[in-house]
This record gives sequence, C-alpha cells and structure tokens, in this order.
Amino acid sequence: MEQEINGIALPNAEGFFGAYGGQFIPPDLKQAMDDINAAYEQIRHTAEFQNELNDLFANYVGRPSPLFHAKRLSDQLGGAQIYLKREDLNHTGAHKINHCLGEALLAKYMGKTKVIAETGAGQHGVALATACALVGIPCEIHMGQVDIEKEHPNVVKMKILGANLISVTRGTATLKDAVDSAFEEYLKDPKNYIYAIGSVVGPHPFPMMVRDFQAIIGKEIKEQTHERFGANPDYVVACVGGGSNALGAFTAFLNEKDVKLVGVEPAGHGLDTNMHSATLTLGKPSQIHGMACYVLEDDQGEPLPVHSIASGLDYPGVGPQHSLLKDLGRVEYTSATDQECLDAFMTLSRVEGIVPALESAHAVAWAIREAPKLSTAVKIVVNVSGRGDKDADYVAGKLGLN
Repeated sequence: MEQEINGIALPNAEGFFGAYGGQFIPPDLKQAMDDINAAYEQIRHTAEFQNELNDLFANYVGRPSPLFHAKRLSDQLGGAQIYLKREDLNHTGAHKINHCLGEALLAKYMGKTKVIAETGAGQHGVALATACALVGIPCEIHMGQVDIEKEHPNVVKMKILGANLISVTRGTATLKDAVDSAFEEYLKDPKNYIYAIGSVVGPHPFPMMVRDFQAIIGKEIKEQTHERFGANPDYVVACVGGGSNALGAFTAFLNEKDVKLVGVEPAGHGLDTNMHSATLTLGKPSQIHGMACYVLEDDQGEPLPVHSIASGLDYPGVGPQHSLLKDLGRVEYTSATDQECLDAFMTLSRVEGIVPALESAHAVAWAIREAPKLSTAVKIVVNVSGRGDKDADYVAGKLGLN
C-alpha cells in the first residue's frame, strides 16, 4: 500500500515516516529485517497471497466486521450519533488477528521454524498463536508477569493453542519488558526465527507491514458508512498504545479532509502524575526498540515506567507514523483516564450489551465525553478494537462485582 500525506511518503524506501521510523538496529539484525521486507514486497502483490489472505479474512476471521449504530447510547448522551466498528466480533476477539494472519503467512513463505512475539493484554499473543496453529509453525510468546496475572483468560487460550508462553519478570514486568525479552530470543537465530511484532512499532518494515494488514478496518468503515448514509463519517476514533488498531481505522481517511481523526491515549491516574502512558501527549522525539518515534523517557534518556489500566496500552513509545501525524496535526491525539475508561466500559456494557476491551474503552470514553457537545447530525465511528472477556474478572474485582 503506497501512501503519502502532504507529499511525505508513508514510509520512504528507508522506512522513515518523515523524521520517524527507520532501522536503528545492529547490522546482523538489519540484514534480517531487510530480508523480511524483501519477502513482503515479493509476495504482497501476488494474487496467490492476496487471495489466501482475503479468503481467511472472510471465512476464518468473519470479515467484514459489522458497523453498529449505538442508538441507545447516542440517545442517552443527546448529541452526535455513535457507531461502533465491531472488531471485537473477529475470531479471537480483537483486531490483532488481521496482521497476525499476514505475519504467519509471511513466516510460512519464508520457511521460518519459529515465530516469536510479545504481548501485553494477550490479544496479540492469542491471535498469533491462532494463526501459527492454522499454518503449522511453532509459536513463542513473551508476556510480562504482571499482565499474565491480570489477563488469565488469554494466558489459558495461548497455552491451549499450543504457544510456548515465556513469563517476563524483569523491570516492570509489563509490555516494554516483554518486547525486550522477545527481541533477545529472536537475536539468537534471526535466520530461522521471525519476530512477529504486535503493533505498528519497531524497525522497518513492521510499522508499514502491520499497518497494511490492519488497513482493512478503515476500508470497511468507508464502504459501510457510504452504504449506510452516503458519506464519510465526521469522526473516526480509536485508542492508541503502539497504534495498530488506530492506523487500521485511520489509513483510508488520511487524505479525506472532511473526516476528523482522533487517537485516545491512556492518561492513567492523570497527566499530572507519573502513572500514565500518554506518549504523544507528553513524550518527545527519541528512539526505542529499533525506531525513531515519540518516547516517554527520563533525564538520562531511558524509557520511563508507564501505566494504564489497559495492559495493551502501557508502552512508552508509539508507532512512527503516529508521530508524524501528530507533528502534521492530521490526527488529534488526546487522552482518557483509568476512571473514564472504567466508566465507559460499564456504560457500553449496560446500555448496549457490548463489553469492550479496556483498551477500546478509552476510545468509547472520548465519544461519551464529546458526543453531547456535537449536533445530532454528526456521526462518530469508534473502533471497538477488542472485546472485554479478558478484562471481566479484573474489572469485577476493581468495582466489587465479584
């Protein structure tokens, strides 16, 4: 998918989105990344690859995912009409399956003997374990011990699907540490292993490749809104951690000036505390995990420990394309606190009968906050990137519902 905005390639041949992205990695790893890029460029336009992927999207994942008018919620708020892009209804319960199928097919094409990945909330881990079971490649998932304890249902699913789950206890024992651990394992044999990155982050070609596989979301939103009300939506809203579900929803609309794009980061306990993960809101340009992007870091240039009630969003970096879109002002990046997220989680559950992932609840929180300020003629599409089964026990404990 060759794309540009304001004459800037997304990305250029070196994998840069303006000043962000690239490959800040050792020479031996650079060769491995270049091999992945070459293989991806070789197969992505072939009819065989596209047909197999599209068939899996339709008959395995269940695409297109529905676009649901949250009428009761919209009426209760008394403003803009809210529509929900139901990625939570995909096989495995989230948007992650979209790129995991692509990565697993690529690994099979390249003859890799093991697929390695990190996971935060466990959705990427479950989706990748699912895709690897489908194509018959061994799968190893690195997950922080804190997240393992918090996301028990997804941990069990990964084991049932045959993944080798590695508990990461170093540092904060969350997503950033899981990424570090997975990279170290990958570096032991990059010739035979492939690291299937779980978001639009890391060295080139992963920010581009994951975005390409996820772009089906926005493509469907555009088709569905034109079919439903003959026009683009006024807003497309998605949560942002690394940023894969958001870029998936935004890509089809980047050059559509009539559509406002909103990325919602985790404000955690508040932006005035050190307990948040609002990278684009409060971070600065730097480098992490082989890429240049906005980073939350300390005075010594080390990534800060970060926090979010949603395990999939507590990452001190962010996708390089998001970093460029912030600088260009094309996307409005804002935030929602843990409390707003919990409130949105319960509101959507009880008003519409849809239990969202805590990650997705950040985007729902923005819609609940902003819809009453807007006309009833305004249409907001919120990307419900995942379902909340994985979070139900945690939320019940937090709210005393057990």
